[in-house]
Amino acid sequence: MIFRRECPLIVQADRTVLLEVDHPSFQRVRDQLSGFAELVKSPDLLHTYRITPLSLWNAAAAGTEAEEIISFLEEESKFGLPASLKKEVEETMARYGLLKLEAADQGLILSVKDASLFQRLKELYPAEDRLVPLPGQRFRVPSRFRGLLKRELIRWGYPVEDAAGYTGGEVLDVRLRERTASEGKPFHLRTYQKQAVECFYRQGDATGGSGVLVLPCGAGKTVIGTAVMEKVGRATLILTPNTTSVRQWIRELLDKTHLTEDEVGEYTGKTKEVRPVTVATYQILTNRGRGKSSLNHMKLFEERDWGLVIYDEVHLLPAPVFRATADIQARRRLGLTATLVREDGREADVFSLIGPKKFEVSWSEMEERGWIAKAVCTEIRISMNDRQRREYERAAPKSKYRIAAENPEKLSILKEVLQRHREARVLVIGHYLSQLREAAARLNAPLITGEMAEGEREELYERFRRGKERVLVVSKVANFAVDLPDASVAIQLSGTFGSRQEEAQRLGRILRPKKEENEAYFYSIVSRDTLDQEYARNRQLFLMERGYRYAVADGETWGRSR
Repeated sequence: MIFRRECPLIVQADRTVLLEVDHPSFQRVRDQLSGFAELVKSPDLLHTYRITPLSLWNAAAAGTEAEEIISFLEEESKFGLPASLKKEVEETMARYGLLKLEAADQGLILSVKDASLFQRLKELYPAEDRLVPLPGQRFRVPSRFRGLLKRELIRWGYPVEDAAGYTGGEVLDVRLRERTASEGKPFHLRTYQKQAVECFYRQGDATGGSGVLVLPCGAGKTVIGTAVMEKVGRATLILTPNTTSVRQWIRELLDKTHLTEDEVGEYTGKTKEVRPVTVATYQILTNRGRGKSSLNHMKLFEERDWGLVIYDEVHLLPAPVFRATADIQARRRLGLTATLVREDGREADVFSLIGPKKFEVSWSEMEERGWIAKAVCTEIRISMNDRQRREYERAAPKSKYRIAAENPEKLSILKEVLQRHREARVLVIGHYLSQLREAAARLNAPLITGEMAEGEREELYERFRRGKERVLVVSKVANFAVDLPDASVAIQLSGTFGSRQEEAQRLGRILRPKKEENEAYFYSIVSRDTLDQEYARNRQLFLMERGYRYAVADGETWGRSR
C-alpha cells in the first residue's frame, strides 16, 4: 500500500475524505475540496468531508471534469485513491449531461445519450403524455412538464442539463449608475461581482440564465442581482425573506440604477404594487389568509411577463414557492445565497428548479482583499450551577436544549464581552424571547423582535446606523437582509438548534468592510457539556468549511484573561 506522510488527505471508499487541519497546505486543499465535497464534521485535528452525487453534479455544471477531481485526490491522498471511489466519481459525474433538454417547434425535446437509460425512461413513463418517445433516443416533452420532469429525474439520480432557453419577457431598460443617487459616490462592480454576473448570463446563451451564485454575506449580492437585471433588460420579480429585505432591495435599486420610483414596486402584507420591478416576500406568496385554502398571491408569478425572477436567500425558499417555480421554467431564474445548505435537505430541488451553482467565491479570498471584514470567532463555554445542572439532567430530551441555551450565567459573560468592546457597535442575538427580554433589560438596550411593527424596527436600525444606539438586542428577525454596515461585534446567546445556515447569516451581519480596523468579532456563548455545546459544533460546520476557526475560551477565566 502506498503511504505518503507529507500529504494532507485520507480518502476512504465510503466517499468520506479526512483533511489534516494543521497541514501546511490546509487552506489550499480545503478550498479545492470544497468545490466538490461537503464538510460534515470539524474536530480540531481532522475535518471530515463527504462526496455526494449533488456535490459532484454542481462541480460538473461548473465545468469541472471527473479527471480533475480524481487527479487532485490522488495527488493529495496519503494512501492513494480506492478504486471503487474512482469509479463512482467517474460514473456519477458522467450522469450530468446524459439528459439534455432543448427547445423544439412543439414543446421540448429531451435527448438521451445512453441507450439503456432511454429504455429505462420508457419503462418509467409508459403511455404518459409527459414523455413521448421519438427516434434517435429522444422524447418529446410538453413545456408544462419542464420543471416537474427535472425534479423527478434528479430524485432518481439523473440530473437534466436544461438548455431549452427562455421566453423574452417584458422589455425594461435597467442601467447602472456611475455615481450613487443618494450620496454621489463613485459606483462600479468589483472584479468578482463582474465574474459572477458573466457566469450566470453567459452572453445570453441558453446554457446561462438559470442558476445560483454563492457569495459571503457582505459581498454585495444585491448589487450582483441588480447587474444581472441590467444584462437581461427585462421586467423582474424579486423574492426576499422579509419586508426589511424588500425595502433594502428597493433602496439599492433606486440608489444604483436609473430606475424611477414608478418602476419599482413593493408587494408585502401592507402594500401590493405590481410594477416592472416588483419586490415581494416569500411570506406573502405563501399566505393563505383567514379561512382560505388557496395561495392567492401566487398569481404574482403571472401578473406581468417577467423576464427574470430573483430568489434572494434561495436556501430559505418555501415548499409552495418550489411548486410555483416548477411551472415557470421558461423564465430566467437567479438564486442568491451565502450557503447552499438547507436544513430540510432539499438542495436537489434548488439544483433542478432554480439551477446549478454557477459561481462561488471563497470567503478567505474576500477577507484577504479587504472586501469583507476579517472575522475573529470565539466560543465561550460556561458552566451551569448545581441547580441548573440537576434540572437539565432530569429534563425530557426535547427540553434539554432550551434549559442549557437559557443558562442565566450567559448574561454575566455577555456584560464582560460588551465591556471589552465598549466602543463598538454590537448586536446581541438569540432565539428565545424570554432570554432576550432579560438581556435587553440588564443592558438597558432596545429589543427588536418579530412582534415589533416594521416602522419601529427600521427606526431603531437607523438609530444604530447613526451611532445613537450602540447595542441592539435582536431575535432571529435580524438573521437576514438587515443592512447594518457599522456593526462589528455579534454575541450569540442561543440559536435554532444546530442550524448551519443561521450561524452563517448571523456572522454575516458584521462582515461588511469597516472604515478603519477591518475586523469583526463573533462570540457564541454556550453551556459546557450540554446539547447547547453539541448544537454549537454543528452550527459552525459551514463556517469551518469556509476557513473560519473558533477559538474555545473558558468562561470562568475568560474575563480575567484580558
